[in-house]
Amino acid sequence: MKNLTTVRKLLTLALLISFIACKNEKKLPTEVKQDVVKSEFSYANGFSITHNENFKILTINNPWPKAEKSFKYALIPRENLATITLNSDEYDGIIATPVEKIVVTSTTHIPALELLGVEETLVGFPGTDYISSEKTRALINAESIRELGKNEGINTEVLLELQPEVVVGFGIDGNNKTFETIKKSGIPVMYNGDWVEKSPLAKAEWIKFFGALYNKTAEADSIFNSIEKAYNNAKTLASKVKNTPTVLSGALHKDVWYLPSGTSPEAQLLKDANVNYLWQDVAGEGSLALSFEAVFTKGKSADIWLSPSYYNSLEALKNANEHYTEFDAFKNKTVYSFVNVTGATGGVTYYEEGTARPDLVLKDIIKVCHPELLPEYETHFFKPLK
Repeated sequence: MKNLTTVRKLLTLALLISFIACKNEKKLPTEVKQDVVKSEFSYANGFSITHNENFKILTINNPWPKAEKSFKYALIPRENLATITLNSDEYDGIIATPVEKIVVTSTTHIPALELLGVEETLVGFPGTDYISSEKTRALINAESIRELGKNEGINTEVLLELQPEVVVGFGIDGNNKTFETIKKSGIPVMYNGDWVEKSPLAKAEWIKFFGALYNKTAEADSIFNSIEKAYNNAKTLASKVKNTPTVLSGALHKDVWYLPSGTSPEAQLLKDANVNYLWQDVAGEGSLALSFEAVFTKGKSADIWLSPSYYNSLEALKNANEHYTEFDAFKNKTVYSFVNVTGATGGVTYYEEGTARPDLVLKDIIKVCHPELLPEYETHFFKPLK
């Protein structure tokens, strides 16, 4: 009996130990297989983002016109850096996110940083005087953002001293010796191709490119959705008017008059503003290059003249070419431009903010061409030349 009691005690103890062990056992994590998901964009065609289980792949498909190659970058969250090993030869850059130090090279990149609230990560810029934003100018004045010289020849010595994690540039044809020098130093160069896109909203959707760099995809989506909604609301408003004023654009450069083709983003804005742009049916890559005679014949009686090159007054237009005074829009003082709206150091606000905020550009054009539709609205960029 004594032996039986002992056996029972031992069995009870064994069961108790087993029970406690089961309670305290740490289960091994189950391996989760996640399908690759590719982001779908509503308008932009120049880049794509593929979401893998632990990192993203950002591909630039069309960094410049007729580009023959694409660029692929791995975006790895900082907490995953130690656990992910990639073949660097497969990528044009491996970048830790969120980015903590960045250099951008176009003023069109500044609004995206500010809209996402990450402008303090900007450490260098070529041509800081061109930046208009008061928020970023304050950082420049506080010497948080270094001057990097000219875009065509960035001061690589200062840039390498800053050690940014990534440089966001843009390429005209892929031949940029400065960018090649930066790449060889181990700093990734990402080509932002927003300027190649075919529509205003496609250009604005590149905020999602920056959203990926800062792990702010949801914020970037929300910001773009707001811009898209405002743009489409303005477009719908303009579609209801019956009177569509005729519009002329551009001016002479030497002996050639450059103006937007009918398939350009600028022409899309005019179409969405419901105006009769006189060259809206003329397709072309980039700008149209016409003679003065051809433009005068078609545009002499235009109701409105938008964006007459860099001229900032009617007097400047007249002094440049006396024949400008023969256009009805000149005579009626219905010539409008964005060149007179500048920042503290002379940077033209439109060249900085216009790409990111096509809704404001569209509202400006509607205000100029259909002022009755937006009686309380004050134009953001376009002002009449005096």
